[in-house]
Amino acid sequence: MANLVPKTVFFTRGVGIHREKLQSFELALRKAGIEKCNIVRVSSIFPPHCKIVPRGKGLTMLHPGGITYCVLGRIATDEPYRLMSASVGLAIPSNRVHYGYISEHEAFGISAKEASDYVEDLAATMLASTLGVDFDPNESYDERREIYRMSGKIVETKSITQTAKGDPEGRWTTAVAAAVFIIE
Repeated sequence: MANLVPKTVFFTRGVGIHREKLQSFELALRKAGIEKCNIVRVSSIFPPHCKIVPRGKGLTMLHPGGITYCVLGRIATDEPYRLMSASVGLAIPSNRVHYGYISEHEAFGISAKEASDYVEDLAATMLASTLGVDFDPNESYDERREIYRMSGKIVETKSITQTAKGDPEGRWTTAVAAAVFIIE
């Protein structure tokens, strides 16, 4: 069996609007640049030593029809003006021989900053629990973030968020955000 541990990842996002829900999803994938892929959703592990590349470089590494693994946030509405967000967050350990975590989150009614902060906190919380970083889950996001930094075990968090408002004419609006893995 082939080794399916990704060596590279990139982040992308997009919005699509259409009278058909499935077509709005296709258009969102097109804006994200990953519509030509056969997408397989995977869970939350960021492989050790995985390299993050810019979106443009990552897109050139994809092949039409290829099986493409990604952590995908996807949300849709046909309600006019309804605010929604799809986000993907990443927490990377300081010791890159250890794996990190990627989380996805979809929500209605929150800003891009709120969604980004939330999804980064999700990823960091999952990573912290595997690294033995003690914190109170009832503390505020900012208090936990300081604990993550002070522990010296979580070196970086990042996220990508796509927000959108429902189409004024009631057509389906879909937002996607993705961490796209490249298997070399």
